[in-house]
Amino acid sequence: MDVDQGPAPIVSGPGSSSESGSDTGSQTGPQSGSQSEADEALRDLLGRVRSIAVVGIKAAPEADANRVPAYLQRAGFRILPVSPKLDEVLGEPCVASLAELREPPDLVNVFRAPAHIPAHTEEILGLHPKPAGVWLQLGIRHDEMAARLADAGIFVVQDRCLMVEHRRLFAG
Repeated sequence: MDVDQGPAPIVSGPGSSSESGSDTGSQTGPQSGSQSEADEALRDLLGRVRSIAVVGIKAAPEADANRVPAYLQRAGFRILPVSPKLDEVLGEPCVASLAELREPPDLVNVFRAPAHIPAHTEEILGLHPKPAGVWLQLGIRHDEMAARLADAGIFVVQDRCLMVEHRRLFAG
């Protein structure tokens, strides 16, 4: 068993070239060096984000897909809920798909099983302007989607909790 497998994979946007990695996958772009470089890339991304579309948001306060966006909302981000099952969540109107958003998100935060990711990839690529980043929550990884989005110039984070990373990088 590996003691330290390193951080979960991060893939960045245009001009990234894949490098082989450990069991945790590959990292590309400027973050492929050290943890401090990866942290700086995340700080840069999150520092530019004002609005976050949350795909798969839940109404139940105890669900991670509600707790994480609630934290982000309290941290000053505008949350744009996306779920065909809800009308409103966190005091914001909910839309059924990314295409129905009334404003472009700076970041798309995904709380969906990997099997549903390909359909969301097409939705994300269809947004104009494209978001600066896409964040797949802890436990969610889809390397094909990450590569396609990175090729389109979108910064991608996989298998990391946005709330945990935001707290780690900005609170303190």
